This record gives sequence, C-alpha cells and structure tokens, in this order.
Amino acid sequence: MRSVLLDTVGPLALWEDTDQWHAAAELAMVALNVPSIRLVTTLFILLVCGNAASRKPYRSDVDLLRRKMAADDRLIVPLESDVAQAWSDYGREGAGGAGIVDHVSFTVMRRLGITDAFTNDRHFKVAGFNTLF
Repeated sequence: MRSVLLDTVGPLALWEDTDQWHAAAELAMVALNVPSIRLVTTLFILLVCGNAASRKPYRSDVDLLRRKMAADDRLIVPLESDVAQAWSDYGREGAGGAGIVDHVSFTVMRRLGITDAFTNDRHFKVAGFNTLF
C-alpha cells in the first residue's frame, strides 16, 4: 500500500470552495480515493489546519479529520528525533525557505519512505517530493 502525506494546503483547498486550488485539489483527491493508497498526516499539520480554520465554517471538519485519522492509525505524531532533524534543516534554510512544520513533514516522510504529498506547496518539490496538484 502506498502512503501519501496530506499536507495543510490539501484539505484547506478542499474545504474552502473559493480557494484558488480548490478544483485541482478535488481532482487530485478523486485520483487518491482507491484502496491501494493510504492518506496519512501529522499532528503538526492538523494543528496548522486547526489554526487556519478556527474562524471558518469548516472548523468542525478539521476535528472530524483528526478523529478519523487517529482512529485509523493514520495520524503520525512526529518523534523527538524528527523534530530535532527538522530544526537542523530549518536552520540551514533548506528546501527553499520552507517553514518548520514543512521540515517536520519532510523528515517524517523520509523516515517512513513516503514520496508523495497531497499539496501543491513548492517546498515539497524543492525537498525532492512529488506534489499531487
């Protein structure tokens, strides 16, 4: 089974129908809706989603996603070593100036052998990953 990391940009684009990436994200999600693909995410990504959606009508969708991911063992809690490596990479300004949460995602993805991310964030491409919309 192939794992795909659900990045912040992906669900926010799906939830916000006025988002510039909404249509592309919807098409990409349809392609991912097959049994051979397992969507995963990190606690940190969901924290960012929660902040972004705090005053939006889809606020409850973030919590629902968190509960579903946790129940299906698809919510990854980064290890202390993931966070330490991410801060090291962040300090070197790697991946074209990516933020710390992205660096944590990159570290987790490398550790777990994940190559694809449900996002269009260019930082993932710079870090060597495939973006799906």
